[in-house]
Amino acid sequence: MAGQVSERPAKASAPEYQGALGSLSVNASLPEVLARGVRELRAAERSGDLREQARCGLAVAEACRRLGRIGEADRAWKASYRAARSAGHEGAMAWALWSGGTLARQRGALRLAYRLLNLAAEAGERGGDVVVRGYSLAGLAETGRIQGDYEAVGRLHEQLLAEARRRGEARHTVWALEGIAQMHRNTGRYDDALALFEEAAETASRAEDRRGWAWALRGIADVVSVRDGDAERALSLLSRAEEACREISLSSALAYNHKMRGNVLYRAGRYEQARELYALALEEFREMDEPRGTALSRLGLVKAGARLGRDAGNTAAELTELRSTLDRIGLRHARDMVDKAAAELGVGPLPDHAGDGAGVAGPILPAVGAEALRTADPEGLR
Repeated sequence: MAGQVSERPAKASAPEYQGALGSLSVNASLPEVLARGVRELRAAERSGDLREQARCGLAVAEACRRLGRIGEADRAWKASYRAARSAGHEGAMAWALWSGGTLARQRGALRLAYRLLNLAAEAGERGGDVVVRGYSLAGLAETGRIQGDYEAVGRLHEQLLAEARRRGEARHTVWALEGIAQMHRNTGRYDDALALFEEAAETASRAEDRRGWAWALRGIADVVSVRDGDAERALSLLSRAEEACREISLSSALAYNHKMRGNVLYRAGRYEQARELYALALEEFREMDEPRGTALSRLGLVKAGARLGRDAGNTAAELTELRSTLDRIGLRHARDMVDKAAAELGVGPLPDHAGDGAGVAGPILPAVGAEALRTADPEGLR
């Protein structure tokens, strides 16, 4: 019933699995999703069913993206879009654009991510598909959040959380809770962050959403490590989350889990172990061509190496290069982390690109992102 608030979210679903793949669980193993998706896609191609080709191609694209098979994911979402366009189906076009925008964000192409996700939201509205429109607005909000512009995206996160709760959408409720929690954590409001991460974990557990649960445990581990200095509890939480990641082959989530394990060990002064975990995460991120995770793992390696006696000049040089990389990607919060690391390690302030003093970063959001977020309207989800 419209306007009714759901007190208990339903079991999590995976609306990106459609058509012949619509019965798949949100917890289905990604290799299983990929194998079945390819099989059903070939059948749809043989039958000439363009809409089914678009649907099955979407599942293939998402499985490839989450497995870190970036080139295959790129080809799959584009093929899904072409099939949807040929079929004249706005909703299917929107889902393909959403997948492409999510992939662009994962690859660090943030301007492209804003453009594709905005197009996806518009196509979803034209096609009357409130689910893909909601996913696309969430994608815009998440892109702004990882850039560090919390003022621009904080209200949108809150609006999407309220709407997800109203509709009883467990997966989006968990996503929004985790996003808001992460912003609290990054601005030092640890108690608020922990409460929201714990609520996200509980909601995901009730909804049988293993992916959301694993990400929430990672958030809890981060907060109890940085706020309480409780490394053992944090490592235990990360071990539980890692099991869930491995169950459904969540490559990106597993790499971020390993990087967080490195963070916990580093904070505990266990620098050699931290360096090993950062190196593992770096290898995983490079294999899946994920520049944000790659840069953050490199930052951890530099910090651990400095604590283990690495030359200060080399440390400063690598931090300067890392800051330039993060500036190019547009990740302001991560860039600020580099400056904090330089101060912590006694090698700051870092030179700017011209080498003559501390740099001044430009606007956080590209124009296309600022405009997309300005016009985002969750009211259309009702």
